Amino acid sequence: YDVSDFKSAAEVVKAIIQKYKRPPNILVNCAGIVRFTAVLEETPESFQRIIDINLKGTFFTSQAVCRELIAAKLPGSIVNVASMTGHRGFVVMSPYAASKTGIEAVTRCMSKDLSPSSTISRHNIRVNDVQPGMIDTAMAASTAPEMVEAWVSQCATKRKGQPQEVAEMIVFLASERASYVNGAHVPVAAGF
Repeated sequence: YDVSDFKSAAEVVKAIIQKYKRPPNILVNCAGIVRFTAVLEETPESFQRIIDINLKGTFFTSQAVCRELIAAKLPGSIVNVASMTGHRGFVVMSPYAASKTGIEAVTRCMSKDLSPSSTISRHNIRVNDVQPGMIDTAMAASTAPEMVEAWVSQCATKRKGQPQEVAEMIVFLASERASYVNGAHVPVAAGF
């Protein structure tokens, strides 16, 4: 489905409910794209596409799942995939960094809006994010070698992370083992 289309997100959640007779109680928002473009060469269309998929997709998919969890009076856990990029800043990554930093803000606000202690609502949906560094993925494979080298040289481990290392943190945050963790931004970046 197209995560940038909020109607599509609601339809997917409805399809899940139809198949499993309940909404998903765990959501991992991991869809994302990057485009390496210098600031002076960026186009409004490309910038918007990155925001639509990375930021709006995270928000509206979360919204669709939360509406159904709340209607069913069920607890839930959302883990968003942000990035360390927004903290450090990198050349040719402005829209990506903006979208991922936006995810941090969405995580922070949703964790308050959806918590049992919220003054607006009283729900039991935890929202956290992970902030991967340079992870050995297909997206990282499209990164210029000199950027990878610069990033890795600043990591305590002096290597790229593995997808499994990010997945382990996501599994923890989504689980009941993290029942007291809400609104957290967890770097998975080897001290970058």
